[in-house]
Amino acid sequence: MSQTIRTAAFIGLGVMGFPMAGHLARAGLEMRVYNRSPDKARQWVDTHGGSRHDTPEQAAQGADLVLVCVGNDDDVRAVTTGPQGALTGMRPGAVLVDHTTASADLARELEQACRERDARFIDAPVSGGQQGAENGTLTVMCGGDEATFDEVRPLLAHYGRAVTRLGDAGAGQMTKMVNQICIAGLVQGLAEGLHFAGKAGLDRERVVEVIAQGAAGSWQMENRHKTMIDGEYDHGFAVDWMRKDLAICLAEARRIDARLPVAALIDQFYGDVQAMGGGRWDTSSLLKRLERD
Repeated sequence: MSQTIRTAAFIGLGVMGFPMAGHLARAGLEMRVYNRSPDKARQWVDTHGGSRHDTPEQAAQGADLVLVCVGNDDDVRAVTTGPQGALTGMRPGAVLVDHTTASADLARELEQACRERDARFIDAPVSGGQQGAENGTLTVMCGGDEATFDEVRPLLAHYGRAVTRLGDAGAGQMTKMVNQICIAGLVQGLAEGLHFAGKAGLDRERVVEVIAQGAAGSWQMENRHKTMIDGEYDHGFAVDWMRKDLAICLAEARRIDARLPVAALIDQFYGDVQAMGGGRWDTSSLLKRLERD
């Protein structure tokens, strides 16, 4: 545990935040939690202890560290700078860490808002999904002041296998964009490969066993090919959320004049999956799009 951070507030107890906050409780921090659905917060307190609060402001009062893990930019603003938001309750010197996948502009906006209140800020989106959150093996991509990062890094390491500072505020979010751009291309490539193998009459399991040992191998291939072959698409990050993330990537690409033709195309493919009723299917459902009747 950090020598200076003893009390933490965690705002947002969804499929990611619930286990992440649990790791901090097991590490010995005094936890104060808030969730938009009170029943989820009650369930967390029943499981891990700590205290439940009715607003983000109340949860943040007295906390050395405030962590946020919600849905999008608007959700982050609502629980941080909005009425009864966390920043209103944060004490001078406290640190706000945003684990939400959001825009880099929002990260810089929050850093400024924290500075005006004599607080500190780190943007820290994560990768690894619900399984990574539960197992404490997330990748945490951080932006912000180096000294502040050094202070919170040991705490983030309770659920992050890799916790890395990439630069100033916004750098974490920009790195998460790179992550999502790369994943989109990998999943589409895997989907097309499995689709092709099936049409060619090959044993898809044996094909993957062979090619996974070479240059085609990837985390997606290792962890998703079996469920894709079985037509099971409830094992990971939802299509709705991937489209939200890709929209952030494509908007930032337009701002910095970066070219993302593959990411833009796959975003359209995920739109097709949504039209098939698959908004809550995981991102590997790109195969189902190729094999639809």
